[in-house]
Amino acid sequence: MKLNLLITVLLLLGSGSSTNLFGQSKKRSLYELKIYHLQNKEQESVVDEYLKDAFVPAMHRQGIKNIGVFKPIDTTQDRRIYVLTPYKTVKQFADIANKLDSDKAYHTAGKQYLDAPHTKAPYKRIESILISAFTAMPNLQVPALKNAPQKRVYELRSYEGATEKIFKNKVHMFNEGGEVSLFNRLGFNAVFYGEVLAGSRMPNLMYMTSFEDKASRDEHWKAFGADAEWKKLSSNPFYKNNVSKIDITFLHPTDYSDI
Repeated sequence: MKLNLLITVLLLLGSGSSTNLFGQSKKRSLYELKIYHLQNKEQESVVDEYLKDAFVPAMHRQGIKNIGVFKPIDTTQDRRIYVLTPYKTVKQFADIANKLDSDKAYHTAGKQYLDAPHTKAPYKRIESILISAFTAMPNLQVPALKNAPQKRVYELRSYEGATEKIFKNKVHMFNEGGEVSLFNRLGFNAVFYGEVLAGSRMPNLMYMTSFEDKASRDEHWKAFGADAEWKKLSSNPFYKNNVSKIDITFLHPTDYSDI
């Protein structure tokens, strides 16, 4: 489904009702995960400057806080910048482009990026993923990490399901099954959990946890695998074979990231 058509449908479903996003409470956040795919260091520098000096400050002026900007720790892969933006409502998400268009300071600070010619594009492509927060964690959380940003590890996970029904079973496992609560008890410092509403790989859920460093990350996952509650939950026949593919990306925050 085209993203603008999806937004229209979501707005119609949410209007005049105490719920939106297919029955979710209005208090549940909507996330956009935007991924810039870059060809070289020059493009990376242009996008960095745009995000730091134009986009993030302009979003703050619109009352949108806690914007995460991350880069992969594995530099052998293609160059990417991940931007995680939380929205309170679908309307806020749908209106933001027009809000930025009317912001003169945004256009001045982002001129090199915004006015780039077709012969010198600032990126190869942009990927945009729209995510609805889980009921078990309805809003983004900023982790209280103390280590230097370059040492921190943010782990972004993507879980695909073989079918829509099987995928919903994994979502149930996180929410009603107690997997989110288990992560909380073990101190995984989750940033968000959510169901992907629009993206290139569906059906799909994504979540992000955070750690002081790689050693802390490994220790947490070791404790998770050995936990009696997880062993009981994962051995429950009701949740059998509910993930067909897992992708894991390790990220660190930029120095201008809110998260």
